[in-house]
Amino acid sequence: MATNGATERPKTGIKVIVVGAGFGGLGAAIECHRQGHDVEIYEAFPELKALGDIISFGSNSGRIFSRWSNGKVVRRMRPLCIDLKKYGFNIHKFDTGDIIINQSAAGDSEDAPNLNGHRGELHEIVFDYAKDDLHIPIHLGRRIEEYFEDEKEAGIVLENGEKIAADVVIASDGVRSKARKAVLGYEDKPKSSGHAVWRAWFSSKDLLADPDTTHLCDNGDTFNGWIGPNMHFLVSSIKNGADCSWVLTHLDEHDIDESWSFPGKLSEVKEALKDWDPLCTKIVSKTPEDKLVDWKLVYRDPLPTWVSPAGRIVLLGDSAHPFLPTSAQGASQALEDGVVIAVCLRRGGKENIPISVRAHEKIRYDRVRKVQKTGETTREMWHKTDWEKVKGDPQSIKLPREDWILGFDAEKNAEELYEDVAKELLAA
Repeated sequence: MATNGATERPKTGIKVIVVGAGFGGLGAAIECHRQGHDVEIYEAFPELKALGDIISFGSNSGRIFSRWSNGKVVRRMRPLCIDLKKYGFNIHKFDTGDIIINQSAAGDSEDAPNLNGHRGELHEIVFDYAKDDLHIPIHLGRRIEEYFEDEKEAGIVLENGEKIAADVVIASDGVRSKARKAVLGYEDKPKSSGHAVWRAWFSSKDLLADPDTTHLCDNGDTFNGWIGPNMHFLVSSIKNGADCSWVLTHLDEHDIDESWSFPGKLSEVKEALKDWDPLCTKIVSKTPEDKLVDWKLVYRDPLPTWVSPAGRIVLLGDSAHPFLPTSAQGASQALEDGVVIAVCLRRGGKENIPISVRAHEKIRYDRVRKVQKTGETTREMWHKTDWEKVKGDPQSIKLPREDWILGFDAEKNAEELYEDVAKELLAA
């Protein structure tokens, strides 16, 4: 077995199209390559841009990365990631700034690391690994107009009219994916979740120059969070304190249309924080306004299925199940999806694609829903804190780190479950 990524499995003859070159799409393509499938990626963006700010990969997805070429990808990521072994996570009361508890860093191991860093920088490492190390064809600037399938194949139609067919299509192109219509049979619109996030990533130089904020950056990597009524403010210094990233989750009833990411206004952030610990406003005031994003959190009703009627198109990652940032599991669950679909396709073989795709959904569906809910419970715990209770039990506001999420091995689980799940589907 080639589960460590050192060697590849025999070719299956299964042709896979992956739509979207985000973490979910790249992960699915890399896993399909590992399992012996013939895979190509189609991405609408014409070029790779190092966009975004902080992204978290828990040990459940670190385990996936570690199997790619015997840890080669993890070794490239590590120097760009936050290291909190010494500092941990300080959780502050919103108004006084008092540290309620210091939560030690999450457990970490070589074969299941925690990796938190700049989304764009880590994405570039994964993109280059797929393209340059594995030679997976990645077609940029290819916008998808529609998806199609019949009993024998599935495929995509590009903007220029070109039609490309395969045995299976994995749609990992986000909450706006046109594949959702192919799967559901109708168009569904995203809704506002009632919350939004201001977020920023910038050089720490101005924080270092101010005696009130220098302690956040001048002693290595740090992580601080302020929690209070209907808001929480998380601040990290990264790369040995050279960069700062912060996110502020708050109530927002803005209608979601076609766009939900806008340039942010520092004046609005300061107004929201006016009754909070003054250190929060100090940190915000050091943020260059052109680095601030106002990101409306999109909600979608859980889908009844991620699989198209003929069983040859499958939604993956945000296309199937958007996550709230408070779960810290959106990208990790997309990577788990990619592992499982790749294993299921190999186990079922070229003659049984629809059964394999449906087995993937059956193996993944309940776990994903359960993990999704943790984003809501963590947010509610922090936004509706009972401070009297916390006084007696400071442990109650720690960021949950549950072993059933982080200790999970998606590949092992899929290998163990596939046969019984496929038999059940065939019997039905």
